[in-house]
Amino acid sequence: FLLIMAAVALMLGILTAVFATPLLTLLGARGPALHHAATFLHIVSPALPLVCMGMALSSLLRAVGDAKRAMRVTLTGAIVAAILDPIMIFGLHLGLEGAAISTILSRCMIMASGFMNLRGHDMIEWPRKEAFLPAARRIGGIALPAIATNLATPVGALFMTHAMSRFGLDAVSGQATIDRIAPVAFALVFALTGSVGPIMAQNLGAGLIPRVKETLLAALQLTALCVVTTWLILAVGHNVILDLFNLHGSGVEIVRLFCCWLVASYMFVGLLFVANTAFNNLGHPFYSTGFNWGRATLGTIPFVWIGSNYGPIGVLVGQSLGVVVFGTAAVLTAFSVIRRLKV
Repeated sequence: FLLIMAAVALMLGILTAVFATPLLTLLGARGPALHHAATFLHIVSPALPLVCMGMALSSLLRAVGDAKRAMRVTLTGAIVAAILDPIMIFGLHLGLEGAAISTILSRCMIMASGFMNLRGHDMIEWPRKEAFLPAARRIGGIALPAIATNLATPVGALFMTHAMSRFGLDAVSGQATIDRIAPVAFALVFALTGSVGPIMAQNLGAGLIPRVKETLLAALQLTALCVVTTWLILAVGHNVILDLFNLHGSGVEIVRLFCCWLVASYMFVGLLFVANTAFNNLGHPFYSTGFNWGRATLGTIPFVWIGSNYGPIGVLVGQSLGVVVFGTAAVLTAFSVIRRLKV
């Protein structure tokens, strides 16, 4: 399965590199921005199998309960990138090409760390022909809905980027800054979805349905606490962020609005993520697929399209309103699923 995944990732990476320029043009990229983005993709895309293998190996470690080593795999890549980025970009004056090289080296270290940390668990062997089809069916039953679910987010992001590109590079820079801030600011919320799923599944397996609901409620409370804390930090420190990212024009307005007000919408992003985890672990993976695609389409396109009539700020507000609708609907459905569970 790892070999097949790596082969598919390589094919997709090569296709992305070949068609980078026309794809970026469809998103609204023009001039120097188009050239630099295409150059970055030409370098980085063929290395996609490296990060896929690293993520798969990290998941194997989580599957056997070795969360500490799984964390090492991810942290290795982050540390290597943090060290090499300033060296490549500023020390060697390689600019965006240096960032691309640093990304590839970081991915190499993620994969190498995955193999090293997996030693002793006896989780990898050469594929056996007689085991391939049964394993593919079992894995596919879970993996295909999960893949479809995860594809929804980048689809929504593509439409968002295209909408922002109408208002110039400053607006796109502001949106890109938010996209860089969010994974760091809400790292605990995103990590929560990976940790709460096994707890739900264990309680379901033990027939403790009330504790499944209790786990969901606790996850939502922790999500709310994380979002409120992050909101306070970003609201107080938004001027530092504006200076750090050297934003101009509409980009300043976009990031200020996000840090001071729209960051609260990530409470509903958290609701959606926690609900998706419940669906995946309680036997309803296609619910998470439906809600993610609903958010990426019905929860993004009409809201952003209407908002775009009011400028880049309207685009951002529209996106936030869409996630409020689908985050609320997802978590209500998750509680409904739990009520229908039987011991």
